[in-house]
Amino acid sequence: MSNGTLTRKLGFWSALAIAVGTTVGSGIFVSTGDVARAAGTPSISILAWIVGGIIAIPQVMVLAELSTAYPQNGSGYVYLNKAGWRPLAFLYGWATFWALDPPSISIMALAIVSYVASFFPFFSGITGKLLGVAIILIITSIHYRSVKEGGFFQVLITAIKIIPFIIVIVLGIMYMNPSHFSYSPAAGAAGKTSLIGGVSATTWAYTGMAAICFMAGEFKNPGKVLPKALLSSVFIVLGLYTLLAVCVTGLMPFDKLIHSSAAVSDAVKYIPGFSSVASTFVAITAIIVILGSLSSCIMFQPRLEFAMAKDGLFFKRFAKVHPKYETPSFSIIIQVTYACILVFFSNLTELLGYFTLIQLVINILDFAAIYKCRKRDDYKPIYRMPMWRITTILAILGAGWLAWGTFTWAPMQGMIAALIVIVTGLPVYYYWEKKYGSKQEKRAVS
Repeated sequence: MSNGTLTRKLGFWSALAIAVGTTVGSGIFVSTGDVARAAGTPSISILAWIVGGIIAIPQVMVLAELSTAYPQNGSGYVYLNKAGWRPLAFLYGWATFWALDPPSISIMALAIVSYVASFFPFFSGITGKLLGVAIILIITSIHYRSVKEGGFFQVLITAIKIIPFIIVIVLGIMYMNPSHFSYSPAAGAAGKTSLIGGVSATTWAYTGMAAICFMAGEFKNPGKVLPKALLSSVFIVLGLYTLLAVCVTGLMPFDKLIHSSAAVSDAVKYIPGFSSVASTFVAITAIIVILGSLSSCIMFQPRLEFAMAKDGLFFKRFAKVHPKYETPSFSIIIQVTYACILVFFSNLTELLGYFTLIQLVINILDFAAIYKCRKRDDYKPIYRMPMWRITTILAILGAGWLAWGTFTWAPMQGMIAALIVIVTGLPVYYYWEKKYGSKQEKRAVS
C-alpha cells in the first residue's frame, strides 16, 4: 500500500527506453524533408543532423549532474527551486503544464490517427479525433495502474520501434545511389544560414532525452542509472538519425527530397521490392514509433505537477498517490483530460508552433540553474560533467541558438505562448506563495 510517496521501482532499461522512446517519435517523419529543404544540399543536410545531436550532448551532461545531485521527481522545476529561483521554478511548471506537455500528447495522438486514416479513411474528422482520444486513454490505463508495468511496456515498445529503422538503414545502404550526394542547388539558392536553418529544423526530433529527469525519484540507483541512460540515449538517437538521413538522401534524388512532405515513405519506394508497399510499411512503422513516444510522455509528464503540488505550488490534489497502484493518479487523469480536449480544438501545426520555443527556453533556465546549485552545501552529485563551466555554456548557447531559430520560424505562436505564461502564471504564483509559501519553501529548498 502507498504511504503517499512514489517509490523507486525502475531500472536502467526502463530509463533508456523512456529517453529513446520519448525522443524518437513523430519528429523524424515530419522533419526529414524539412531539414533537407532548410539545409539546401545533401552534405549540409546530413551535417545538420549530426550537429543537432552534438548540441544535445552537453545539455544531457548538465542534466545528468543535476539529476544525480537531486534525484527527485520534477526535473527543471526541482533544479530552479534549488537554485533559489522559486518564481521561475513555478513558471517552469506552469508553462510546461499549459503549453508543453498536454499539447505534445495531442500532437502524437493526431499523428497516429493520420497514419491510421491511410488504411481506414473512416477515421477522419470527428471520428479521427475520437480515435485519438481512445488511443490516449488506452495508454494512460497502463501507466495509471503500475509504474513497473508501464516501464516494462516502454522497454518493449521502444525495442519494437527501432527494428523498422534498422531494416530501412540496412536496405538503404545496400541500394543507395552515390550520385545523389553530389547534388548542387541552383545559383543563389544556398545561403550562409543554411546550416543554422537545417539544425533548427532538427529541434523537435532531438527533444526528449531529458524525460527521465522528471521521474528521477522513481529509479533505483539514480546516481548510476540516470547519467548512463542520458548519455547512451543521445548517442543512440544521434546514430539512428544520421544513418537514416544518409540512407534517405542516398535513396532519393535530393531535388525530390526537398519537396517531399513524407520523405521517409518516398525514399523507401526506391528500395527494390518496396515500391508497392512503401506507404504501408512506413505508416505501420510510424504508428509504432509514435505510439512508443506517446506512451513515455503519458508516463513521465504528470510527475512534474505532482512534485509542484507536494511543494504547495500547484493544486493540492495533484500530489495524490493512488493507495493501490502507487502512481500520481490525479495528476495523470487531469493531464490526459487536458490533452484530449486539445485534440478537438487544435491542429498539429499550431501545437508544434509554440511547443518547440517554450521547450528550448525552459532548457536554458535548467542549464543556468547549475551555477547557483553548485554553491549549495547539499550539492553532492554522483556524476560530475567534465569542464563544467564550458559544458554548461555550450548547453546554454546550443539551446539559445535553436530557440532563436525556432522563434524566427514561428514568432507569433512563441510570443503569444510566452505572454500567456507570464500573465496567467505570476498572479497564481503569488497567490499560492502567500497561502503556502513560507512553510513549503523551507521544505522544497532544504
